[in-house]
Amino acid sequence: MQEQVRGRPCPLCGASMSHRHCKYVCPEHGVVYDCSDTFW
Repeated sequence: MQEQVRGRPCPLCGASMSHRHCKYVCPEHGVVYDCSDTFW
């Protein structure tokens, strides 16, 4: 059974990141993006 991707994938490992307080947090790498980053 494949895990359903819930959020934006981490650019480093592809894991689903959680969105917390204007930050995207990877379970493996910690904070990857925050509001000041221009990745959109």
